[in-house]
Amino acid sequence: MGLGNPGPEYSDTRHNVGFWVTGELADRHKVKFRQSARWQARTARIAGEGESEDVLLAEPTTFMNLSGRAVRQLVTFYKLDIADLLVLVDDADLPLGKLRIRMGGSAGGHNGLKSIIQELGTQQFSRLRIGVGRQAGELKNHVLGRFGAGERESIETAVKRAGDAAEMFVKDGILKAMNVFNAPEQDGV
Repeated sequence: MGLGNPGPEYSDTRHNVGFWVTGELADRHKVKFRQSARWQARTARIAGEGESEDVLLAEPTTFMNLSGRAVRQLVTFYKLDIADLLVLVDDADLPLGKLRIRMGGSAGGHNGLKSIIQELGTQQFSRLRIGVGRQAGELKNHVLGRFGAGERESIETAVKRAGDAAEMFVKDGILKAMNVFNAPEQDGV
């Protein structure tokens, strides 16, 4: 589940990095997102290989602070185990390009994560945070702002690495993904 805000005016903002990662995964696996009347999200399905199950990519069509609605709808409809959920989200408290993957934890002030925790009634889902850095001024203006020219290469590299981390999460589990992508030498800073 990649988090972001809907609409073209937000597509290139820091807050939409979660959507960038789901877009990267969709491109890699040559799948297209579709909107369903059943839930408040766009989804794309990656067919499983061999005996592995399909992977559902999803992007809420609500604003960030209501992301939990789409997550709850999809978890309920597909009867998903919370352990199989990975939320891809921007993090202004991480340096630009740094990744942090973990199982469970608080929302850390992120409204999308707060909404998911509230809707699911648990903090025990995995999340992959992608660092978008922090600048002086109001946080809202920063996360709804666009990346500068000097930041673009770092965030594009981080999005590709986040796609790799998400694929490892699916194939090998959260612990291996944490060991590989939380390692200091893997940091994009």
